[in-house]
Amino acid sequence: MAYSRYNSKRGAATAALSGGALLALALCAGAPQVLASDMDVAGFVENATYYRESRGISKSRNTAQVEFGKDISGAFKTSRMTFNATLRATYDAVYELNDGEWGENAGGPITLANGTFGGRVPHGGGLKFAVGGVPTGLPPTLGFPPSTDFTPFFGGPASPNAMFGLPNVVSMSNPNEGLEMLGGHLSSENGGIAFGVPVRPCDIDRRGCKPLEDYMDLDESEMAWSDFNDRWDFIREFYLSGSFDLANDDQVGFKVGKQQIIWGRTDLFRVLDVINPVDYSRNNIYDELEDIRIPMWMAELEYRWGATEFFGDINLSFVWNFDKFRPSNLGQAGQPYQILDAGSFFRGMANCWENGCTVSNFPVPAPGGGLAGLGAVDFGPGVIGIRDVKLPEWNLSNTQFGIKLEGVKNEIGFSLNFLETRQQLPVLRGHIPSIDPFNPFVIDDYDYALAFDIEFPRVTLIGGSLDLYWDAIKSAFRIELAHTDGEEFADTSVPDLYSESDVVRWVVGWDRSTFIPFLNKDRAFLISAQAFGQHLLDHNEHIGAVLPGLPPPGKVGMADHENNYLFTLLIQGWYMNDRLNPQIIMAHDYESGHTTIAPAIEWLLDNHWQFTLRANYKIDDGVSTWDDDRASIPYPGLSAALTGGATTGLAPTASNGGLRGANPLGRFADGPLGMAQEEDEIQITVRYRF
Repeated sequence: MAYSRYNSKRGAATAALSGGALLALALCAGAPQVLASDMDVAGFVENATYYRESRGISKSRNTAQVEFGKDISGAFKTSRMTFNATLRATYDAVYELNDGEWGENAGGPITLANGTFGGRVPHGGGLKFAVGGVPTGLPPTLGFPPSTDFTPFFGGPASPNAMFGLPNVVSMSNPNEGLEMLGGHLSSENGGIAFGVPVRPCDIDRRGCKPLEDYMDLDESEMAWSDFNDRWDFIREFYLSGSFDLANDDQVGFKVGKQQIIWGRTDLFRVLDVINPVDYSRNNIYDELEDIRIPMWMAELEYRWGATEFFGDINLSFVWNFDKFRPSNLGQAGQPYQILDAGSFFRGMANCWENGCTVSNFPVPAPGGGLAGLGAVDFGPGVIGIRDVKLPEWNLSNTQFGIKLEGVKNEIGFSLNFLETRQQLPVLRGHIPSIDPFNPFVIDDYDYALAFDIEFPRVTLIGGSLDLYWDAIKSAFRIELAHTDGEEFADTSVPDLYSESDVVRWVVGWDRSTFIPFLNKDRAFLISAQAFGQHLLDHNEHIGAVLPGLPPPGKVGMADHENNYLFTLLIQGWYMNDRLNPQIIMAHDYESGHTTIAPAIEWLLDNHWQFTLRANYKIDDGVSTWDDDRASIPYPGLSAALTGGATTGLAPTASNGGLRGANPLGRFADGPLGMAQEEDEIQITVRYRF
């Protein structure tokens, strides 16, 4: 049976690989016959295989890409016009080759810390509460309350779950299988909260997928064939560009179609280059932006004055993104690459809302009032979690636009930028209707309750850039500065659990070609360094409320650092007539203390074959923690439980920082480098260009 299954899966992987190769050959062979003879055609086929120290193969991505370009100026007497298209087919075989880690057999049963009560309990085996908040001490169930009936746990009539759009089926729908513990790869429970995350693709296990519909609900084939979806991502570029000469020697240029519009002058972390969303599921932040920007249907109109009396060059451009809004792809639970591990947090929370979940180390009221301690607690559906993702519908007011003035003055390039857009990273907005877990017949939009919708607020960016060369030190400098208004961040000190803050981001890049004689006396090395800064101008952080029976309060508010700095360094050399290119990239997050080091060597065998061997290692500084809202008192039922049923008890109050953990907000303090600290890899890429 095992042998048969292995060969069946191997055959599926081989067939899929063959399909990608056949598609590439068909594109290459068919293009000259279908298109005009003077069409420029180029492209490549590539295999990228990554091995992760802790989990085996983490990527076996096969890519075929074809680029077309044609000058069609002849159709227009007074213009220059070109057509450009880039098609890409990607198949990642990791979901077949390592399906025990990523795919249909991922995950398994988990246990969760039981805090004060000691030991660990299985998912589904936490304490349940009767009306009034008294723990019933029911035995482990390997499941949760039936979706429309609380009778086994609370007594009385059926619960009002139907009001929340939850399944209308009485069944134990959340078994202890196919799960990973949130943050488990970082061993980050550490006295804080955690819960189970379903990690199998959504066609194998639907838990937590419905609330994330059209956002993080991919099935296995959609993850493996990531370019083929209802947004037609296999079309990387498809646009017309051209220019018209005016009578006064000025020009009007345009570019319309599916494309990437690049405003930034720097790499890795974006400041001005934010028009296109980014696909972080390919390789976190480490792939080239050209490969991970998500192309959008846009139009760009540019008026070019050229050289004037005051400027060496000057032009004004207008960008209109008329595509339906699309957020950045953060990766979803069960994928090898998730920036900030956000996909696992979202799906775990969506499962909590949909099916209920066990939360470790949660405050437990004592039967006579007060606190009994911290224990694993079972919450039923509709209490905590993510209810919905509110992706903006397409309409004219939801489109995005920008204006850029760009030019050269005294050999200094500059730009002034304005962009009206949406936040491409999600925000969790609280204060939605949810069930009081201590009285499941009461529903309200409680302050500080861990019940959320995901939204993407409108933001406005104003910024600029400089590009200059300092001959005295033979160095080029790139500077960007941006101010955004309207961004939202998690904030445990306010009732909605999110706040708005203006943000200033900047970057300074330095490039210099330098001889290092003891390494290569005949060819200069490129040294490129960058410093990034991010500053939350309305950062909110203070000491939490004092609550009886809990530790002294600590800080509450925004987990994102008020001021943070990241530094990158690239050193690259060339040997063997520039066919052997070693390099090393380093990145350091100042506040979190995490560092990434990525040495690589690239070998161009000839004009067609290219081999790259790369490592990606992290030097970690532990796991950050932050207030996790456990010590808030959102519900009247909880207030009554803490006061032994008194009619006047504790009022709902702000979160208390005395209870904190790595989940869920410590991930923002650790940043993308820290949350990937267990993703050390060896990466091999083979590319054939044609």
